[in-house]
Amino acid sequence: MCGIIGVIDRTRQCMDGTGIRAALSQMDERGSGEGAGYAVYGAFPDFKDYYAVHVFFDNLHETKPLVEEELSKWGIIEHQEAIPTYDQPNIRKVHFPWRFFFKPDSHLMPWSTTPADDIVTHLVMKINSSIPGALVYASGKNVAVFKASGWPEDVADFYRIQDYKGYLWLGHNRYPTNTPGWWGGAHPFNLLHWSVVHNGEITSYGTNRRYIESYGYRCSMYTDTEVVAYLFDLLIRRHGLSIETAVKALAPPFWDEIDQMPERDKEIMRAIRLTYGSALMNGPFAIVVANHDSMVGFTDRIKLRPLVSGELGNRLYISSEEAAIRTMEPDVGEIIMPKAGEPVIGRVRG
Repeated sequence: MCGIIGVIDRTRQCMDGTGIRAALSQMDERGSGEGAGYAVYGAFPDFKDYYAVHVFFDNLHETKPLVEEELSKWGIIEHQEAIPTYDQPNIRKVHFPWRFFFKPDSHLMPWSTTPADDIVTHLVMKINSSIPGALVYASGKNVAVFKASGWPEDVADFYRIQDYKGYLWLGHNRYPTNTPGWWGGAHPFNLLHWSVVHNGEITSYGTNRRYIESYGYRCSMYTDTEVVAYLFDLLIRRHGLSIETAVKALAPPFWDEIDQMPERDKEIMRAIRLTYGSALMNGPFAIVVANHDSMVGFTDRIKLRPLVSGELGNRLYISSEEAAIRTMEPDVGEIIMPKAGEPVIGRVRG
């Protein structure tokens, strides 16, 4: 039921949040008013070299000092601020959104050669699992995430996303089914460079979760989509797979289809399926995933959830519905429906 949309400008020309707000509002029938959100890349040019650690606090005075203390053990907080919000009649502010611009400092741990991305990942998992009342829901460089329990228009106005600009936007309108509707469970889900919006259900969540937690990740947001962000981080950043190969691992062809491939392709696909069998995602789903350089949309292996794409000039649009794309860009050309499991990929140039 959920509504998803993403847009990337391949030349990094920035757009404000007005267009994606209007596009996502066209899919209100795909939501229930219990969750919506947006992600934007290129949002913090003045702090682009710092990790923008976004946190929901239940109680600022009691919990924020604990998060500050944990971050300060590992690096420098260059700047921090309450994320600006604007009261909306249909949104009950149950958390305090805050962001830290943070950078790991090697001088604080001269004995360690741990990469900065691994340090931030460790901090996200530790804070979310050990500091009650604090939830880190985004942690990438130069990326902002805005989400809450509400309709897309209300969430957009709550954060005034039209005041932010970026070259890549994701949007999501949630219809929670098997998991609760709450701020942390709203999409997008983010870890470091990767942000995910998802329509459908990951019925293999238990297997996927056990697999990802064997690598040190911890799922704490009570929804299946969280594991997708962690899988992309594991397969691409840590294991070095390409986006195309990662999609084949997560949504591979069936075995009978593999048996009909040319011998070399068959050998490669067999190796991917055997190596990443526990990462394979089952269930009806359509997913749009983004990092700083690319955006990819794909579906389950028999396409039980809709996904369409369109292009105009330097911009690629991916969405649940054609109407949302044409709301954002009326002059977009032909709308394409990719095949089941076939990724649609847009990359920035240069």
